[in-house]
Amino acid sequence: MSINIRNEEEKDYRNVENLIRESFWNVYQPGCMEHYVMHCFRNDPAFIKELDMVMEEDGKLIGHAMYCHSEIKGDNGKAIPTITLGPICITNEFKRMGYGKILLDATIEKATELGFGAVINEGNIDFYGQSGFVQAKPKGIRYADDPDADYLLCLELKEGYLSEAAGTWADPEGYFVCQRDPSGFEAFEATFPYKEKLKLPGQIF
Repeated sequence: MSINIRNEEEKDYRNVENLIRESFWNVYQPGCMEHYVMHCFRNDPAFIKELDMVMEEDGKLIGHAMYCHSEIKGDNGKAIPTITLGPICITNEFKRMGYGKILLDATIEKATELGFGAVINEGNIDFYGQSGFVQAKPKGIRYADDPDADYLLCLELKEGYLSEAAGTWADPEGYFVCQRDPSGFEAFEATFPYKEKLKLPGQIF
């Protein structure tokens, strides 16, 4: 087994979009939109190209993660720059085998090397907590859509970076591209092989 984690290249684009689509299909909603979000983010000023990473095993694409710029709007009127992770995914056949944590930890290490101060995103503490994430709420950081959310998580990349970061964090606008441009999404989705959309227990949308 040989694992390689590197920056995404243009030649990877379609394979990455296929990977994301397969990984998220019928997970959070019937079908998924994450592959279109990724497709559009590549041209978004908030996209962090240096943190657009793919994971290969023996030369086969098995994972992907991306980050974008975000911020906390501080209660003191100041904006605190942060970065936000997602989508992050592992191909279905390799899920729940530890690959996700390997990829996550590698991207965190890279983000730290690049000098970013903190990561903030929504997620499951059981997974992200293994890599040092904690709930944001005790630090006074509120999610704009759900101020009492326990699933808003944060990770300091610089010690003390969030010590005075009380304020509100909102999802970067790039995550709402499907709502803003539903016809664009439908046209993009039509370029992929047909997959049945199913309403399943546990979906949140």
